[in-house]
Amino acid sequence: MTTTAINHAGFCTPLGNRADEVLSALLAGDSRGMVSRDNLLFERPAIVGVVNTELPAIPAEFADYDCRNNALLLCAALQITPAVEAAKAKYGKERIAVVIGTSTSGISKGEEALEYRNRHGHFPSDYHYFQQELGGTSRFLQAWFKLSGPCYTLSTACSSSAKVFAAGKRLLDAGLCDMVIVGGVDSLCQLTLNGFDALESVSKGHCNPFSANRDGINIGEGAALFTLERGSGQVLLFGVGESADAHHISAPHPEGSGAIAAMKMALKQAGLTPDDIDYVNLHGTATPKNDAMESRAMHSVFAEALPPCSSTKPLTGHALGAAGALEAVFCWLLLSPLNRYGQLPPHLWDGEQDGNDPALPLVKQGSRHSLNHLMSNSFAFGGSNASLIFSRGAHE
Repeated sequence: MTTTAINHAGFCTPLGNRADEVLSALLAGDSRGMVSRDNLLFERPAIVGVVNTELPAIPAEFADYDCRNNALLLCAALQITPAVEAAKAKYGKERIAVVIGTSTSGISKGEEALEYRNRHGHFPSDYHYFQQELGGTSRFLQAWFKLSGPCYTLSTACSSSAKVFAAGKRLLDAGLCDMVIVGGVDSLCQLTLNGFDALESVSKGHCNPFSANRDGINIGEGAALFTLERGSGQVLLFGVGESADAHHISAPHPEGSGAIAAMKMALKQAGLTPDDIDYVNLHGTATPKNDAMESRAMHSVFAEALPPCSSTKPLTGHALGAAGALEAVFCWLLLSPLNRYGQLPPHLWDGEQDGNDPALPLVKQGSRHSLNHLMSNSFAFGGSNASLIFSRGAHE
């Protein structure tokens, strides 16, 4: 199996869209992007992670893909354009694949169209179903870059844009392409917020992962894209693990059987032991059942060698289909030369450990560690799980 390098990344997050800006906010535990909005839940305000940067306009020739979701995606895509153009010249447009994860796509565009229809009796003239279709994300990106290689969208809820790394690596290992653009994007919408609220999973305040007082998630939005290529680089995709325990349509397996399987598979593929992992970006949603499951799964895999770990969702919200990609960005930045002192993202919570769950070594503000191998976990509805290992490559 070949080595997979992650040489370029573009992102649009509640923490910003520049590498130095995002890393600085991440390490400071800065939740600048978490705001209260009263136009998402029907019955009360909700704290959500919002991208506040000005987004690029979708050109008229791509009108069928014009929605906030694709504008977020385009913001990230513009940052990797030079790398993609260079790859087209080197490999050919048919040798570059696109694999994107999403769960909302452009649903908010459909919500606006339905509201317009209720008022006027017909849909607005500029509305097209392509604007909200799940597959529109990858098709838009392929059309934007004028590519003709493999192109598809993955939608497995909260593991969507973690699983794209596994898909991209398989395409490279099979020799079907020479570069894969992978990533994820999700945008805020009423359907998602109210759906999670119906499950009694939306926090009444700021999410509080692994606390005895946790009461649910904050939803977020954002986009992140990466280029995967065979060979060496500053950051490597070293191991991927996937599992599908199918325990329940929404509740995780209480002992984390699928999560355990995904983490162990990632370690096996990377040829690493639990002792080799220097930091784990936890799924850490702050729902009672997920955090209980993940703490048990972590203890099962790492036993007495638990590495420092934290959930970054209090900083960005849970970006659902984009969460895996956003948290991959954080790992990519932590391994980059920008993080010269090996600082770690602090875990924001009230510090009140749930006595019913095994405690984890949650990162405190200012913590540092020698960083060579990082794990990032994404666990989704239906028991669709993914674990990724990112490793330090050759730094110039």
